[in-house]
Amino acid sequence: MIGLFKLIGALGILLISIGILTKNRITQDIFYILGGICLLIYSFYIHDIIFIILQMIFTAVAVYDLVKQKIKKNN
Repeated sequence: MIGLFKLIGALGILLISIGILTKNRITQDIFYILGGICLLIYSFYIHDIIFIILQMIFTAVAVYDLVKQKIKKNN
């Protein structure tokens, strides 16, 4: 079980790293959201309140930016 959560954390880092390299803003936000969720799961597993809060904020901001970009694209 420990290995599963570390794998989820590593996947989160990988997804966020791919997002950084992605040029398309909407795709970038999707990678950030997925990576943020993975790292949030890992943060809960390690019981680190600082990282839990960080990942909640990071993911919420990425969702906000994605919604903003979708609205902007539709107008």
